[in-house]
Amino acid sequence: MTNHAMETTSAIVEAKELTKRYDQRNVVDGISFHVRPGECFGILGPNGAGKTSTIRMMYGLSPLSGGSLHVFGRSIAVHARFIKGKTGVCPQEDNLDPDLTVFQNLVVYAGYFSIPAKAARQKAEHLLSFMSLNHRRNAKIAELSGGMRRRLIIARALINDPRILILDEPSTGLDPQSRHQIWERLNELRSQGMTMLLTTHYMDEAARLCDRLIIMDQGKILVEGTPANLIRDHVGRHVIEVNDPDEGLRKYIHETAPACEDLGHLILIYGDDQEELFQRMTLQHGGKHCLLRMATLEDVFLRLTGRGLRE
Repeated sequence: MTNHAMETTSAIVEAKELTKRYDQRNVVDGISFHVRPGECFGILGPNGAGKTSTIRMMYGLSPLSGGSLHVFGRSIAVHARFIKGKTGVCPQEDNLDPDLTVFQNLVVYAGYFSIPAKAARQKAEHLLSFMSLNHRRNAKIAELSGGMRRRLIIARALINDPRILILDEPSTGLDPQSRHQIWERLNELRSQGMTMLLTTHYMDEAARLCDRLIIMDQGKILVEGTPANLIRDHVGRHVIEVNDPDEGLRKYIHETAPACEDLGHLILIYGDDQEELFQRMTLQHGGKHCLLRMATLEDVFLRLTGRGLRE
């Protein structure tokens, strides 16, 4: 069996007790996970959870402080050059070259991977078409909208035909139309078998794109699973939101709802079959302050990581 065949049947990424330390503090604290071929794997967490530190180790930008990290079956500590050559990276920051046109940004970047000039131009043309940017091929970066810049950064990350695409908050700050356009392209890549690793602050983005995900906080993994299973296991199917409850309603909720979160001005009630409880509350206490809705990944995230600001 060839090395390539071995890689395609095992994990694309395998982290064991992965650790990153800054100033005697573990920002990534001994985490273990794996990414399977062809899946979109998500890393979620509040600011400072260790998400970006984790992925920077993954593509060789930051050395490990402890543990092991294998990509394509090879140690990043030994084979960083090989791994970088087969990895596409869409970083948080906009690091496009403002002195070059859209097309030139792709062709020049291809040179870092020793792609011949003719092949680089062909790849650039194909990727501009794929990302709906061919009509702006001769524009300077300053002339592009935020959504166009993000699409160009993703196109650039694909120039070397990567085996894995790493996306660090790919749609942050974009308007809804631009976000959905990026999601469509990423879903298309996933349908073609591209392995992706995604960090995001948008829970709807994670629920839409990720096959599996982990939620991190303070450098550790809190949970791992599919979005649907995490919602089922940690929240249930439904959430009842009760705004500005009076003391009678608050007392009733605490006596009858085993899984609730009392935030003072707002009470959240979690569970699988909440229709009956919702109807009782509406009949007995009036329904103008009550809302019954489907549970989401954001409910899981906030329930596990808390609601305090991380700045």
